[in-house]
Amino acid sequence: MQLHANVLGEGTPFIILHGFLGMSDNWKTLGVRFSEHHYQVHLVDQRNHGRSFHSDDFSYELLVEDLKDYCDTNNLKHIVLLGHSMGGKTAMLFATKYPEYVSKLIVADISPRFYPVHHDAILNGLGTLDFSEIKTRGAADKALAQYVSDLGTRQFLLKNLYWVEKGQLGLRINLKSLTENVAEVGEALPVHAEFDGDTLFLRGDKSEYIALQDEGIIKTHFPTAKIITIKNAGHWLHAENPEDFYNEVMRFIS
Repeated sequence: MQLHANVLGEGTPFIILHGFLGMSDNWKTLGVRFSEHHYQVHLVDQRNHGRSFHSDDFSYELLVEDLKDYCDTNNLKHIVLLGHSMGGKTAMLFATKYPEYVSKLIVADISPRFYPVHHDAILNGLGTLDFSEIKTRGAADKALAQYVSDLGTRQFLLKNLYWVEKGQLGLRINLKSLTENVAEVGEALPVHAEFDGDTLFLRGDKSEYIALQDEGIIKTHFPTAKIITIKNAGHWLHAENPEDFYNEVMRFIS
């Protein structure tokens, strides 16, 4: 099965992978900007997310093979590959397994290390949304607020809402599979995985996803990696400080 993607512009292939519970649409504004510089930007929905196919099976190995199939089907070689959070883990593993496909690797606010499960409240909240009773986005937000207090996080999550048919809301994500497989999201990069191509790690200065002590493990797997901090940004650094994020990516790829 083929991944869904929104393709923008013409030129060097540039693939962007969203994070857990996100979708390609989260990257549309930046994707348009990148596409204006002779890049063909592929905003990809990973399996169980956005408009891509649903599957009971979910792991980084599978996400990597999905991406390889997408590249092969679309004859994409020497790609610029950018991934945020879960998408960053997919991008890292892809680059270490298929280095001949990747000319530049950009990882946004995630380290190769293991992360414990920390999405419980979010998944529980999404699981309680009863769309036989919830008929508006406002009602969904009110119900989710009992589990997720932060408005920005709720707005991000509720981008997954869509009209299944007239008067019937649903979620685009495969919530059942993602809940059952949530432990997979925190998995570390395999011990001996290595990519020695051009690599950039971007972290938010208000985020704890890439700590100072992670620099060693990053350099072990990605010996040429540059690590740059984006000011005034947390984990969603591309949304919180898009200008600095855009400038750092453009400086690196050009």
